Amino acid sequence: MKQQKTIKTEARLSGKGLFGGKDVRVLFKPAPPETGIVFVRKDMDPAVQIRVKPENIVQRDRRTVVGNDQGYVETSEHCLAAIAALDIDNIFIELDSEELPGFDGSSEEFFNTLKRSEYEFQDAEQHPIIVTESICITEGDKSIYALPSNGNGLNITYDLDYTQHTGIGRQIYSCDLSEADYAQNLARSRTFVLEAEALQMQAMGIGSHLGPKDILVINSDGPIKNSFRFPDECVRHKVVDLIGDLRLAGRPIFGRIVAYKSGHALNQKLVFQIVESYRKAERENALLGKPVLDIRRIQRILPHRYPFLLVDKVVEIENDRRIKGIKNVTFNEQFFQGHFPGTPVMPGVLIVEALAQVSGLLFAQKLEHTGKLAVLLTMDAVKIRKAVIPGDQLILISEADKVRSRAAKCDCVAMVGDDIVAEAQLKFMLVDDEV
Repeated sequence: MKQQKTIKTEARLSGKGLFGGKDVRVLFKPAPPETGIVFVRKDMDPAVQIRVKPENIVQRDRRTVVGNDQGYVETSEHCLAAIAALDIDNIFIELDSEELPGFDGSSEEFFNTLKRSEYEFQDAEQHPIIVTESICITEGDKSIYALPSNGNGLNITYDLDYTQHTGIGRQIYSCDLSEADYAQNLARSRTFVLEAEALQMQAMGIGSHLGPKDILVINSDGPIKNSFRFPDECVRHKVVDLIGDLRLAGRPIFGRIVAYKSGHALNQKLVFQIVESYRKAERENALLGKPVLDIRRIQRILPHRYPFLLVDKVVEIENDRRIKGIKNVTFNEQFFQGHFPGTPVMPGVLIVEALAQVSGLLFAQKLEHTGKLAVLLTMDAVKIRKAVIPGDQLILISEADKVRSRAAKCDCVAMVGDDIVAEAQLKFMLVDDEV
């Protein structure tokens, strides 16, 4: 587990808001463990604190806003992206206006300022939100997915499709979020608008202080009175926006995010669903007890990965004789696309596979079997008694019958609530996992 981080010294910035054009001064200050990211409106009396969390997202076009009943902060995505890239957990951000500075439309100024402040580790563990099930949101031709990842970090792939606009075209960018990669490839990418959009916004009094030299305004030939910093600068900035929006979760998110033409509104809806899924799992943990093995520890033992890892957590282990695991079944499982459209039912063979995987976790508890891989040999007395559908929580129970140095046998039961949905007797060969 990583320790939480805050900045070591205070840092200051000033500039004009990107949309409103008002002058604003910003002060970044260290914060104690478990504080999170907190904006402080010092221009209000008394000062108003706004914590970054999904409940404080305020819907606005073309930007990210956080607020509560007392106040709000506009255009926070570039600042939040820099905080995410530097992996800062706790920080106070004081400002004397309602909108953060826009600078050149990139995140670079925020990133460099916070990096110069350095950071210090704190006496508390970081609590990332780990994506353990696939989530999909679509609106028209736009879509965004959250998928489990093999690593302990954030991977993003963004497909920007402007094929109807020759000045941009279609651009695809993929990255693993890290401080070094962000500094080199993302921080300098700037926000952009089409010429027609810029004219419409300025007619409404939005961004009237900006000209083509201050922000990327793109027509059919490319930037007007400006030039790209990267050939694919537009998609890179979309990734920056997405990184900032994901930090609205209040904690780092670990997983793989795949987006197609997504914007702030869709990004924020994904954050809501990821956090709700996480909180649901926490409530279940409170009912079933703290996991004995969470998904990260499971991944260290089992070689299976998305979409074939079918155990989300283990809640009970009795020595090396009995184990109880959990698989949360959601409508986003890949197999529901074809099994069956209109009447989704979890395939019985996958229920048996989930039982085999939890059995492998049981065998790994015995010292001489650590580092062994349980290869399924036979399945006897298999019975599928009831259908498992989206929304069910599959309880996987395996009891060892015989465990030898090279072979094992166990009796398995899968349940939903108090109902037995499947049972089987499984036999395994235990082999070195390098083979």
